[in-house]
Amino acid sequence: MSPEEVRAVVDAAANASMEAYYWWATGIMVCIHAGFMMYEMGQSRVRNVLASGVKNILAFAFIIPTFFLFGWWLYWAYGTGNIFLPDAGAEFAQYYVPWSDGMGPNLQDQASGVFWAAFVLFSATTASIVSGSVIERIRISSWIILAVLVGSVVWIIAAGWGWSAGGWLVTKWGYHDVGAAGVVHMISGFFALGVLINLGPRVGRFNADGSANDLLGHSVPMTIAGLMIIIIGFFGFLGACLIYPAPMAGSTADAGWLTIYGGPATLSSFAFNTLMSFGGGIIGAYFITKDPFWMMSGALAGIFCAAAGLDLWYPGTAFALGFLGGVVIPYSHKMITSWGIDDAVGAVSVHGTCGLIGVLAVGVLLGGYPAMGEGEPISFIGQLVGAIAMGLGGFIPGYVVSWILKKCGILRTSDKVQELGVDAEVPVPAYPESMQSRDYS
Repeated sequence: MSPEEVRAVVDAAANASMEAYYWWATGIMVCIHAGFMMYEMGQSRVRNVLASGVKNILAFAFIIPTFFLFGWWLYWAYGTGNIFLPDAGAEFAQYYVPWSDGMGPNLQDQASGVFWAAFVLFSATTASIVSGSVIERIRISSWIILAVLVGSVVWIIAAGWGWSAGGWLVTKWGYHDVGAAGVVHMISGFFALGVLINLGPRVGRFNADGSANDLLGHSVPMTIAGLMIIIIGFFGFLGACLIYPAPMAGSTADAGWLTIYGGPATLSSFAFNTLMSFGGGIIGAYFITKDPFWMMSGALAGIFCAAAGLDLWYPGTAFALGFLGGVVIPYSHKMITSWGIDDAVGAVSVHGTCGLIGVLAVGVLLGGYPAMGEGEPISFIGQLVGAIAMGLGGFIPGYVVSWILKKCGILRTSDKVQELGVDAEVPVPAYPESMQSRDYS
C-alpha cells in the first residue's frame, strides 16, 4: 500500500472509533436522566411521585426535537464571537440548519449526528438540573416551556460564548471551562434560582414567622441510588467533553485527545481528577453532616468544583476542591432557604454555587496558563467575567420567563392541588393501594 492509502485506512479507522466513542458516551449520559428521575421521585412525597417522573420524561422528550430545530444551530451561530445576536452567516450555522445535509444521514458526513446527540444529552442535563428544584408545585405546561428554554436556548448560547474555541469569552478573556462548570452548572443553577423566586415555596414549607419546615421525600434509598446513577452518567458527560483528533474533528494531530477548545488533554487527567473530586466531595459533606443525601450531593458538588480545570489539575488539588464543595453545599442551601426560597433538592447550591467555585478556582490557581488555541491566557479577571456572564445568562431568562408565566397564572399549581398531591393529575397510582393509605405527607 502507498503512504496515501495507509493514511486513508488510518483516517477511516480513527473516524469510526470517534463515532463509536460519542455514540457510547451519549448512551452512558442517559444514566444522568434516569438518576435525576429516581432522585427527584425519591425526594417527592408519595402524592407527588409520578408527577415528578412525568416532568423528567417530558423535558427530555421536548428538548430532542427543539434542539434539532434550533438548538444546535444556535451553538454555531454564537461560536464566532457574537454576544447578543447570533451570527446567522457562520459557516457551520448554515450547515446545521435542520434541512441541511449535516442534519441527516449521508455517507459523506458520519460524525455530525453523534456530536449532535452528545449535545442533546448535555441540553437535557441542564433541564434535569432545574427539574428537581421545582418539584411538587410547578405546572407541567409551564415546566415544558422552561425546560425547552434552558435546554435548547439558554445553555447553548452560553456554550457558544465559553465552550467554543471562537466564543467571545474564550478569545477575548481566556475563559477556561473544560468540564462545563459554568456553561452547564452555573447556567442551570442560576436559571433555577430565577424560576424559584417567582414559583414560590411548596405549601407548608415555611411558617408565618419565616422559619422552614422539612418536607421529607418518601424514599431516601431511591434518592441516594439516583444520585449514584447520575455519577455513572457523568462519566459519559465528561468523556464527551473531549474530542478525538481524527480528521473529522478538524485536527492535523496524529494521536491524543483535545479539549473542547482544541488544546491537548488526556483521559488520564479526567480519570484522576473526576474520581478525586468525587471522593473529596463525599468526605467534605460527611464532615459537615452525616446525611447520606448531602454526602451523595457532595459527590456531584465536588466534581463540579473541579470540572472547569479537569484537564489541568494535579489530583490532590482536585480532591481539595471536591472537599470544599462538599463542605459548602449544606451552608449554601441553608442560606438560600433563609431567603424564603424553596429549592427542594438543593440544585442552586450544588450546581450554581459549586459551578461558581469551579470557574473561579481556575482563575485563582491557574492564572497565566497558556491559552488553548488563539485566545488570551487564563486569568482571574477572565474567569470572573465568565462567571458573571454565566450567572446572569442563566438567572435573567429564568426569572423573566417564569415571571411572565406567573402573571399569566400558569406557573404554579393551586394550593388545593398541592394539598391533594400533584399526582391527582396523573391517571395511574404510583404505588399499590395498601401503601397509598399510609401517611407520607
